[in-house]
Order: sequence, then C-alpha cells, then structure tokens
Amino acid sequence: MTYLPRFLPSCLAVVLCMAFVSCTEEEEQKPPNILFAIADDASWLHMGASYGCDWINTPAFDRIAREGLLFERAYTPNAKCSPSRACILTGRNSWQLEEACNHVPDFPQKFKTYVEVLAENGYHTGYTGKGWAPGKAINAQGAPRDMTGKKYSDITLEPPTAFISSINYAANFDSFLKDRKEGEPFCFWYGGYEPHRAYEYGSGQRLAGKKPADVDRVFEFYPDTEQIRNDFLDYGYEIEHFDSHLGKMLQILEESGELYNTIIIVTADNGMPFPRIKGQAYEYSNHLPLAIMWLEEIKEPGRRIANLVNFIDFAPTMLQAARIDGEALGMQPITGQSLDAFFSPDDQQLDNRDDFVLIGKERHDIGRPDDQGYPIRGIVQGDLLYIRNFKPERWPSGDPKTGYLNCDGSPTKTFILNEYRAGEVTERWDLAFGKRPAVELYDIKRDPDCMNNLVHDPTQAKFIETADQLLMQKLAEQGDPRALGNGDIFDQYQYANEKQHDFYNRFMAGELDESSAGWVEPSDFEGN
Repeated sequence: MTYLPRFLPSCLAVVLCMAFVSCTEEEEQKPPNILFAIADDASWLHMGASYGCDWINTPAFDRIAREGLLFERAYTPNAKCSPSRACILTGRNSWQLEEACNHVPDFPQKFKTYVEVLAENGYHTGYTGKGWAPGKAINAQGAPRDMTGKKYSDITLEPPTAFISSINYAANFDSFLKDRKEGEPFCFWYGGYEPHRAYEYGSGQRLAGKKPADVDRVFEFYPDTEQIRNDFLDYGYEIEHFDSHLGKMLQILEESGELYNTIIIVTADNGMPFPRIKGQAYEYSNHLPLAIMWLEEIKEPGRRIANLVNFIDFAPTMLQAARIDGEALGMQPITGQSLDAFFSPDDQQLDNRDDFVLIGKERHDIGRPDDQGYPIRGIVQGDLLYIRNFKPERWPSGDPKTGYLNCDGSPTKTFILNEYRAGEVTERWDLAFGKRPAVELYDIKRDPDCMNNLVHDPTQAKFIETADQLLMQKLAEQGDPRALGNGDIFDQYQYANEKQHDFYNRFMAGELDESSAGWVEPSDFEGN
C-alpha cells in the first residue's frame, strides 16, 4: 500500500494559491486592446459638449471624455492628412520622415508604424475607412504595407447624404473582432471619411433639423452669412455621423466584455476643411480634439488635461501600454513622449514633459511651379503661437491661377473669392489666400482666430527671440533639413500619384484644365 504524506492538503493549498497568483498576474499583464478613432478634418472646438459646442452632438466622444481624459491642448505637427497620420503612426515629427513629410508621398520603408510593430508582437490588427492616406507604402518585396492593419471596409450601408461614405464602420469593426483568435489582443484603426469634403449643401438643416442661427460663432476671418453658416452645419452633421459609429463600437465592446481593457483614443487628423484652417498652421489648423478612455488604468476619470500634448505621443503611449520597446519602430530615437503619466493624477510624473509643441509643413497639394511646397515651422508655447514662413514669396494656399489648391472647394471658399473679385472686401481674401510675412506671432488664448499679428509689438520682442532660438535648436537636434540648410529636398521628393507631377507647369502649358484638380470648383481658378 502506498501512503500519501499527511501534509498533502497544505501542499495542494500552496500549489493552488501559487497557481491563483500566477493566473492573477497573467490576467493583470494581459496586453490592452486598442481602438484608435480618427475623424477626417475636424477642429478641436467642434467635438461636441466636451468642448462647449452645443450645436454639434457627439455623445460617444463626450462619454469617452467623461469616463476617461479630455485633452484641451492636443496638436498635430502637420495639419494635412498624409503627414499628420504619419506622425501618429511613427512617433516622429513630419520633418523627420523624409518623403512622408509631404502630402501624397511614397512612404519610406525604414519607418515602421506602431500597428506593424503590434502585429509582429501578437496583436490582431485591422482598420476600416481611411487608414494612412493618401500616398503609397510598399515593403522591400514591392507589396503593399499594412500600415494600419488589414482592411475591413466591405460591409456597407445606405449613406444619409450623397457624399458621406457608404462604409458601415461599426459593422466592419464587429467583423474584425469576430476574425481574431481567442485571447488575442487587438489594435483597430477607425478612420472615418467624415467630415472631409464634399458636403451635400443643406444636409445639416434637412437631416439634423438645425438652423443657421444655431451656429454659435462664425470665425472673424469669414463673412457671417447664411451660406457660410449652412456650410458649418453640413460640416457638423458629418461629425455627428462619425460619432454615431463610434458609439456603436463602444456598445460592441461593452456587450463583448472588452471595454474595460481597451484603450480608446479619439481625435482628428487636422482642422476643418475651410479656408485658412486645413493645410495651414494656425490655431484651428493644428489644435485638435482628443479624448482617451482606459477604464482599467486611468485614475480619477473625467479630468481635463491642460498640458500641451503632441500627436507624436500616441505611438510611444500604445507601445508602452503593450510593453513593447519603442526601439521596435526603428531609426531611434523617436521624438514622442508617452502619455501614460496622465493616466495617474500624480503631477510629479509630468516634470520631464516639454512645455511646447512644434508644428510645420512642407509640400501639401499640387499647384505651385515645379511642385514647390510652402515651408513653415512654428512653436506653441504658453499662450503664444510663433510661426516662421521660410518662403513668403510663395502663395500659402496655392497659386491663384491653379485654384488655390491647398484649400478644398467649398461654399465658404467660393464666397470669399467672389467677394474679392467683386472688389467688395479684400481683407478676408488676404487672410485666407494672400501672401504672408516671414514671421507671425499670435496670442491664441485672446485671439484664437489669429487675426492680430504681434510680431511688431515691442513687448513681445524677447519672446520672439527666445522662441526662434528654441525652435531652430530643437529642429536641428531632430535632424530637420529645413533647419540644417537643406530644406529644398522636400520640393524634390516625387508625388506617389504620377498625375500630380508638375501640375502647375502642365496646366499653364494647356495640357490640363480645371477639372484635373478634382477637389476644387472650376470657379476657384483665377485664369491665365
């Protein structure tokens, strides 16, 4: 007969206890899921009640802000689709990304995205709608890269207007979740096409039941007319469409039990697609909405974060949460700083964060001779925005003869151009489309519309001097060709779309007409 030791029960207890602790630790160390939701062209102050906007309803965004964190001062380094998204995905400022600093580029193979890194580390990755775009990204074998994961956009719906996407974003998210293996963490990119142009004029009134008088404020650099207020309403309606799918995604996560351990980040790539905003470098161009919810980790939810944060902070935040070294993105060091310190209310963790953000741009859309861009660098520090225009002799919104192509066609754009052509008002045209001084300075707290250039204010002379020194010092440290005397390289990079090469010169030679631009009105062109 075999006798069992009398202490077996206590041994079992120890083993079971150790197993329980091990399981508990394993549960605690389970990598978080990630849902990154990005609207296409939405300025910060229009993302619903969280920012005090009462004429655009965004209950999903407001919930994320309420149960997570609302960031009051989040900035993209470059206010255009391709470069802004490149900054998000790589953790680097656009001037550190070679071709990817420009709009519609060939994305350099040397720079990985955080989504690609997560996929290499066991994450189920995918996206719906607009991922990194527009541009071309291929790997060393010549195959398309999954910059934001596998595409999930096949499930469609009947869109409420002619220009809202037919992609059923929420249903595609549900399909993505059903495709993953049991226990596999996921990273999903929800890239809404809204509120990108074009809009169905009057849809805000017709479908949302709103009136032009509901718009709380028309910016100082626009005429306050019913036509422009309707343009605002149509823009707001498309933000609500984006938010409605976000709300459905939250419901899917809740019903599947995944909401608690999912990091949800909601933002936009650049400011609203109106003159003097999208593609420029003013307050409404680069200052964007941002809310983050992570029920498992964020302490004291509902806080409003007043610190300056940058889009290059997203990639290191997500890799750190997944316990992956930022070196996996290659080409060290990345410039972004993880936002994890904000998840805890301990202010001591914020001591090493920068008290400024850098912004800038190079070549956006077509339309200047020899594919020239409009180089800008700037710095936001405190309540001041300092801007250097390196080539003030160029047209900032694109040449008049080719339709000011760095400004989407719209009723607002057409109204301002028609005013100018009629000789009625020139100031609004000048602010939106005219040439600019080499240096600009704005108090964005008192003057968020950036109407009053303080560059000649003697009380600001010291700030201008120190801001310029800090700006150029940081750009040089980051290897920016513009700060190192080789900025013209950005104009030499080719467009990924060959149809866009040398547009201006071909247009002037009569090889192309107004319809070749595609996203502006024929009436926007000034003629030869």
